[in-house]
Amino acid sequence: MTSLHTNPLLTRLAGSTRILVAGAGGGFDIYSGLPLALSLLHQNKEVHLANLSFSALAGLPPDAWAAEDLAVVTPETAPHQNYFPERTLARWLRVHGYPDTVYAFPQTGVRPLRAAYRALIERHDIDAVVLVDGGTDILLRGDEAGLGTPEEDLASVAALAALDGVPDRFVVSVGFGVDAYHGVNHVQVLENIAALERDGAYLGAFSIPRATREGALYLDAVAHAQEHTPDHPSIVNGSIAAAVRGAFGDVRFTDRTRGSELFVNPLMSLYFAFDLPGLAARCLYLDRIEDTHLIRQVHSRIAEFRDSVVPRPPRTFPH
Repeated sequence: MTSLHTNPLLTRLAGSTRILVAGAGGGFDIYSGLPLALSLLHQNKEVHLANLSFSALAGLPPDAWAAEDLAVVTPETAPHQNYFPERTLARWLRVHGYPDTVYAFPQTGVRPLRAAYRALIERHDIDAVVLVDGGTDILLRGDEAGLGTPEEDLASVAALAALDGVPDRFVVSVGFGVDAYHGVNHVQVLENIAALERDGAYLGAFSIPRATREGALYLDAVAHAQEHTPDHPSIVNGSIAAAVRGAFGDVRFTDRTRGSELFVNPLMSLYFAFDLPGLAARCLYLDRIEDTHLIRQVHSRIAEFRDSVVPRPPRTFPH
């Protein structure tokens, strides 16, 4: 039991010395974990970054791979690729004097992803893992009205859930509300968080204030990523960054949202933290994706599960 003046997640991480912060769902998810990773670095922790990648990793040379399905991305990696969030982040890290290696996992099923995580954990003797989702679909158990885009997120959860050799494994979700575009009902997200609290798996929430060193650096990193990936900037992190700046409502920061109405709000700048094994235990289909090798198998297994259940009806906020 912790005290009110302490943060349960950071208290749990206080005894860890080598921490992996990993993006769960591809794209720019690792940016969503950057404020937390920087806070741990500023506490003199050894922090390593990784991301399930949507980049064209298959074209990397043999010497760019630390193990099968585990790419080592540096500021010099694949300069010919325009869309490469992991390299963009590595370049930002170098500019600011931080360790500038970002590991990348290709899109695979659970079995090879777990093997790649195991290789990375053994490579650096990791004693804690924080899996980060930009959005909330990682918190859905499977019978909600809509699941968003759960394939990569839950493949990551399943991959880490069986790695019992790592004493501390956590999930953090930031960007509450951004998945509404993908059909997520956020009343059901709150219902799930309440259930996780009853299970003892919810570790509370805390904000990313722009007045902190980490908040200011996060805003700078997101602006840097938008500048260097102008054709495909992150809507999720753009929304979170806008919320950190105090913006509200239908905020425009990229033409990619043309035709959509955003609802940027202060809840988007909150980290919601969970015990990963506890979260995994509530997923109704995790066993169905356990033996997958390809991401398309994960997709089809989730679709088969959805055909077998009656979804909980969506609910509206009462006020």
